[in-house]
Amino acid sequence: MSDNDGSAADLGWQNARIIRIEPRTATIKSFFFQLPVPLRHRAGQHVDVRLTAPDGYTAMRSYSIASAPDGTDIIELAIERIETGEVSPFFDDVAAVGDDIELRGPLGGHFVWRPADAGPLLLIGAGSGLVPLLAMLRQRRDVDSDTPAALLLASRTWSDVLYADELLVESERPHGMQLRFALSRQAPQRPQDYGRRIDAAMLAEVIGLLPAAPAAVFICGSNGFVNTAADAVLAAGVHATAVRTERYGG
Repeated sequence: MSDNDGSAADLGWQNARIIRIEPRTATIKSFFFQLPVPLRHRAGQHVDVRLTAPDGYTAMRSYSIASAPDGTDIIELAIERIETGEVSPFFDDVAAVGDDIELRGPLGGHFVWRPADAGPLLLIGAGSGLVPLLAMLRQRRDVDSDTPAALLLASRTWSDVLYADELLVESERPHGMQLRFALSRQAPQRPQDYGRRIDAAMLAEVIGLLPAAPAAVFICGSNGFVNTAADAVLAAGVHATAVRTERYGG
């Protein structure tokens, strides 16, 4: 794909070695892969992962890249266990440091953000839908961007909040983003957070944390979550051309 659509070149399949595994929540682990050929990805892009059984059967799944674009040969994927899945249970139960895994990418040219993009940034995620948004926040931090940003992250309980410690630190640094958590099955732990599912009133409040209307809105999560969040953003007066969505299964 060409640069003008916001994508970077897909390098094709390569064998990436797992060099570190870190548990994140009860169902999500981070896997750090060392690549023979570094990816020149953009924040928000994903890779395809392919597993091949001894009988030749293959299963493939797409995972967003959690790490910021930095030109190194290491990328981080946060993989959530899906009980009915073919790929995620392998990573949760079997995959180990030293294993070689086939992956290709980077892929995707629509759901990407670059520090040069102008205007306030609004990020809305649920569960593992945070991952591509985290890559954007990490790049924003790494280049010390002062682009105003706000993140609304929906989770069931506090223990389900992905990268909670990192997000809290990021929100407190100079030029850090405005951060709000929405917990659907637990009372909020901070006074500024929410103890309910996202709704139009909540989105209007979060948009109000920005100094001006968001120039770009990225929403990632399940189909129902994305539909609800996108409708609420539009109801708050954000132009449809500013909204980009990515839907995860479930």
